Amino acid sequence: MSDEEWDRFLRESVTGAAGAPVEPSARARQVERRLRDGSGPPVGWRTYSTARPRRRTGWYLTGLLAAVALLVVALFPQQVVGWFGGSDGERDGASSGAGAAGPREAPGAGPDLRPTLAEPFRGSPAADWADGPAGITVPPAKATGWMDAARVEQALQQSRDFLVAAGLDSRVLRGERPTSAIALLNPHQKDVQEYLRTALSSAALSPETDPLLLFSRFRPEQARLVGDVVKTRGELTYREGKRGAVEVTADVTFVYPVTPAGNDGQDAEVVRTIVRRTVVMSWDDPAKVITEPGRMSLLSYAIDMTNGGCSAPTGYFVPPFGTSDKQPTDATHVDPYDRSKPMDTSDGMTGAGNGCATATRS
Repeated sequence: MSDEEWDRFLRESVTGAAGAPVEPSARARQVERRLRDGSGPPVGWRTYSTARPRRRTGWYLTGLLAAVALLVVALFPQQVVGWFGGSDGERDGASSGAGAAGPREAPGAGPDLRPTLAEPFRGSPAADWADGPAGITVPPAKATGWMDAARVEQALQQSRDFLVAAGLDSRVLRGERPTSAIALLNPHQKDVQEYLRTALSSAALSPETDPLLLFSRFRPEQARLVGDVVKTRGELTYREGKRGAVEVTADVTFVYPVTPAGNDGQDAEVVRTIVRRTVVMSWDDPAKVITEPGRMSLLSYAIDMTNGGCSAPTGYFVPPFGTSDKQPTDATHVDPYDRSKPMDTSDGMTGAGNGCATATRS
């Protein structure tokens, strides 16, 4: 190679030969790829971009409506049942198998059918109610006052046991002494113990000492239950009371189908005695109140009854068989199945002899 050719080679290796292809740089290749793909400006180092909003009108709206519907059902289950034509029992606050939990209105009027020995709840809203203890609803237990959740649950169960022993025990219904119910009461509560002594042993009763305030009793020689089923609807509620006590309130309606004693004919008269009873019970802290383990004090007790007697207290329900003890036609009319309003317990005790009203149905 001559000296001139060598010099030309060195110059072209630095400046490039004329017409030689040029290799694009990495930056140039990135810009070219971005322009070709339409991906927008490059993302810088240590930067972030927000997610691009996407329209999901159909599925998003469906999911939103479903969530709202579930929330409405969870918060207002009884009203939703009413929108879709639930039964009378359901509109009264609960299904027939669940007892009563917060009724919103009185049950609707059904066919006016006469009860019989074979169908003692025929024509009555109670036909859809639960049997016996199953109709008394017990709420979930939470730690309250001096009790933890387990003790509250026990107190609620024992409160329910008291209602069962006082209003459903077959021996008590036949007029026997309510031993099991009394065993749950605080023996150191002097006023209640005095009431029990007077109510269960005295022939001269007053509205304030009537045993029917707490116990359901029929005189065996006058009336007997039809079958073994008593329909119930009611509930327990609780809160923290005085001195940290757990205060349990029971509001329960009992429906007793009865027939005259000794009358077993197919055409025997059947009368339903309907009793709504409210009892407020206090489960006290033994460190603050003199009591015994597993015993409660009574704060108040009251009763409303239909077809149970409208004369001076006798200590027993007196169903109006035939023409005896008919209720006055000019009395106030009441619906004994209407649980939408609380009982008037302003005086703490409402006795059987504090006036009578005419029942619109039984």
